[in-house]
Amino acid sequence: MKKQVSQLNVAGKKVLVRVDFNVPHKGEVISDDNRIAAAVPTIVELLNKGAKVVLMSHLGKIKWGKVDDAEIEKEKRANDLKIAIEPLKKHLKNALGKDVSVSFSEETRGESLKAKVDALKDGEVLLVQNTRYEKGETKNNPELSAEWASLVDAYVMDAFGSAHRAHASTVGVPTLLKEQGKETAVGFLVEKEIKALSNCVDCKEENRPYIAILGGAKVSDKIQVIDSLLKKCDKILIGGGMSYTFKYALGNKVGKSICEKDQAEYAKKCYETGKIVLPVDTVIADGTFDDPTNIHQIETPIGGNQGIPDDFEGLDIGEKTAELYCKEIENAKTIFWNGPMGVFEKEQFQAGTIAVCKACVEATKKGAFSVIGGGDSAAAAKQFGYSKEFSHVSTGGGASLELIQFDGHLPGIDDIEDC
Repeated sequence: MKKQVSQLNVAGKKVLVRVDFNVPHKGEVISDDNRIAAAVPTIVELLNKGAKVVLMSHLGKIKWGKVDDAEIEKEKRANDLKIAIEPLKKHLKNALGKDVSVSFSEETRGESLKAKVDALKDGEVLLVQNTRYEKGETKNNPELSAEWASLVDAYVMDAFGSAHRAHASTVGVPTLLKEQGKETAVGFLVEKEIKALSNCVDCKEENRPYIAILGGAKVSDKIQVIDSLLKKCDKILIGGGMSYTFKYALGNKVGKSICEKDQAEYAKKCYETGKIVLPVDTVIADGTFDDPTNIHQIETPIGGNQGIPDDFEGLDIGEKTAELYCKEIENAKTIFWNGPMGVFEKEQFQAGTIAVCKACVEATKKGAFSVIGGGDSAAAAKQFGYSKEFSHVSTGGGASLELIQFDGHLPGIDDIEDC
């Protein structure tokens, strides 16, 4: 078990908290501030302990290497609101309350940042500009890690959505601090994620059947997690674009549907385990993706030279598949869901995802432990009003998958000291 933020002795100390403020926003207008709200309990815990809190987070993507340094510097100086942390300060201040002092550092390293950290008083917060303004962040640059580590006396990892990335702010800093005998811990958010997802990493016999539901576009994106889940689960229900790769591997026609033909051999091997369940009917359409026409449902039995006509594309599971999947979910005691069943963003192709969502909620009401592994599944559950009815909704899609894939290990968590 990892040391928890509640166990830290940090009165009068400077504490770097790696948070996940990678929120959807346009300037100061945030469409979803859940990640900021989720960080508040850990920040408040540290403030109540008398700590001086330094917050670091990434925001968006900066494509170092594809443009030269001068262009990046120009982009930074222009304070591009798509990647600038400063507009989030107002929301953080509101979340923490009027009595908490929240300052901001435009600089991500150097004497200016050090001076602002050193000027903090007990119970104050400093929010630092986007960590990815530093080219060495995503490369876990040792010099950058050492500089950031030198600023503080302790470290708290509370950015689960970034815990699978071996970056300077997620791995480099805590590794150095731990080597120096300084305290490191996980925050309340990461602690909650570890506890919930451990049920999906090591499912006890009394918590079976264990059903995984996987969707999304590509099999190749989830090869390693599929391998891991085949060892852990009783059955895996496949939907979304990846289902057509499985169908193609078994000889079915898939029309214009998303299909990774180079993954056919792997998909067939997975199916032969007997744990994979595939759609038996499909909602299809022709026309363009943005303007689908001739939408209707057809039966798509497994095997044989049949399936989706050449000019059509599969965009959702059909009613019989939804019924089949719901029966499997109904009997489950542990459920892990990552990936929608169809193009849920369009009303015509929402039915399969909604059906699976409802089935998971009903199973949860009967005592099953249900986890949404972040990403589009979490977005769909929220859109349809079911997210609060699951046992746990992860804040990190990639991180939740990798935690299961690597049997409970992630780079940003492994280097935190044990208690």
